[in-house]
Amino acid sequence: MTPRVLHTLPALQQAVRGLAESSALPVETRARLVLAVSESAGAALDAGQAVTLEVTRETGRGRAAAPALVLTLRTPGAARPPRAGHSPLPARTGSDGSLTWRVPLTDPGGGPAPHRPHGAADTATTETAALEEELRAALGRVDALVAEKRRLTEELEETNTGVLALYVQLEERDERLRNAHGQTLRELEDALRPPPLTLDGLELAVHYAPAGTDAPTGGDLYDWFLLPDGTVHITIVDALGHGVRSTRSALNVTHAVRTLALEGHPLESIVARTHEILTPFDPDLMATVLLVRLHPTTGELQLANGSHPPALVVRRDGTAEFLEVRGRGVGFPLPGSERLLRTRLHEEDLLVLYTDGLTESRRDPLEGEQRLIESVLRHRHRPIREIPGALAEDMHAVILHSDDTLAMTLRRAPQPG
Repeated sequence: MTPRVLHTLPALQQAVRGLAESSALPVETRARLVLAVSESAGAALDAGQAVTLEVTRETGRGRAAAPALVLTLRTPGAARPPRAGHSPLPARTGSDGSLTWRVPLTDPGGGPAPHRPHGAADTATTETAALEEELRAALGRVDALVAEKRRLTEELEETNTGVLALYVQLEERDERLRNAHGQTLRELEDALRPPPLTLDGLELAVHYAPAGTDAPTGGDLYDWFLLPDGTVHITIVDALGHGVRSTRSALNVTHAVRTLALEGHPLESIVARTHEILTPFDPDLMATVLLVRLHPTTGELQLANGSHPPALVVRRDGTAEFLEVRGRGVGFPLPGSERLLRTRLHEEDLLVLYTDGLTESRRDPLEGEQRLIESVLRHRHRPIREIPGALAEDMHAVILHSDDTLAMTLRRAPQPG
């Protein structure tokens, strides 16, 4: 087809639109092509430069090739070549600055060229009709996109509602599983704890709470049993860590201590001997240990300690004293109790054994020990079964550091006669 030289934008648009119509291009494609060519040639035409429009039709060869309408725009002698910019229909830029659009044809043969009147008025009417047709196509496309967006939005809302409902169901199921898991672990741990000890002349109660509901077991454990001479042996253990592994470590320590105590080993040697027995099999084991022996009748009290917080005794007259014994725990360097502390627990005296989770909830052990004394003095006349829980409630009014907590109280009851 002979190249056409065009001097005005309306003439260029009319030519492109006529080629598109004669090639039976879809209205939307026709509109994009007219806009793309107009944008590319607008600067040159505004500068008074003519543009050349070359048109060819490619016939498809082979199965992969498709027939196409090819338009090439040139600006001979232009100060700068036409630019496609952000064109509605992308073009390929040639080495000489020309722009080429290759538009696939749905009707390879093309339809008959439309009748284009030569009169200016008739031409204007035809162009206006073509523009209206293209506008209707564009608006139809917009309406279709809006409808599609609305449909997708509704589907997304339905999907989100379904996902949210599923998420809630999964959370409820997980919560039930966590509760069941925690309940099983608590029941297992309770089964591992010693049964209540009932002796004439001795009142005893204990409170235990894990660091959190997600770890219902921990490394705080206790054991008590009666020795052949009538003395009550009590072991308080705080194994490093939380959860089942720390519970296993604490159980290993309490079982080793019980075995050594029943074999008759001196109380001051049991912490070191426990270390010698367990650490070869569990090199990572670390646990603080407090050992207490109390004769319910005479009140004779013995304590050995391995890195554990000291026991607290509050006398009948209201005086309070921490029973300090230096030593290092199982898994520590140079483990063992440095000495054996001997004293006496008189009638109505109250002995408090605990782990650091009780006194270090505010990250200050000394402040926690002072608050513990004040709490014991406040609750010491209550029934023994209520005191450990009341102490824990006082001490944990503010929690800056959460940890497993164990509190045990012993009181010598008045002897008959």
